[in-house]
Amino acid sequence: MGQKIELVRLLDDNGAEMGSADKSLVHTAQTPLHLAFSCHLFDSQGRTLLTRRALTKLTWPGVWTNSFCGHPAPGESFEEAIIRRAAVELNITVTNIQPALPDFRYQATDASGIVENEICPVFTAVYDSDAPLTPNTEEVCDWAWSDVVDVEEAVTATPFAFSPWLVEQLAEGVYTGGRLLS
Repeated sequence: MGQKIELVRLLDDNGAEMGSADKSLVHTAQTPLHLAFSCHLFDSQGRTLLTRRALTKLTWPGVWTNSFCGHPAPGESFEEAIIRRAAVELNITVTNIQPALPDFRYQATDASGIVENEICPVFTAVYDSDAPLTPNTEEVCDWAWSDVVDVEEAVTATPFAFSPWLVEQLAEGVYTGGRLLS
């Protein structure tokens, strides 16, 4: 049995869908614009979950980032994609999915030369269980629940240790513009 093909939704410069392609073939030095999402997870104490990308990831291996990211499949809503990726990456169920930066878009090049080129709305969600996390080791090699102010200070002090999309999301006010837990 081969690996399951994951399709991403290709977009034109205005964000209109223009087909789909195999995710493994899209992320190259000439990555076409495609649809993605980022999610910042919060716990009952108002902390956010940072994850460190697995060392085996094709792009930005070992880099700290937001809780999880993904690509909505053709015909899949953002909420459905967020629920699916939370289960795949973190083995959890999330609730209270809310938009934080609905118009976020970025382009960044990894040290390997692979380009990320995404319209990538950013969401927040809640993990309201006391059960410990058991992330998928193919996706996440480390994680930490952190106070938002500590995340902002760490990213400001050492932006190179974090994913470029997290750095940009913080600059655009992901924690101040989105709905956070009271």
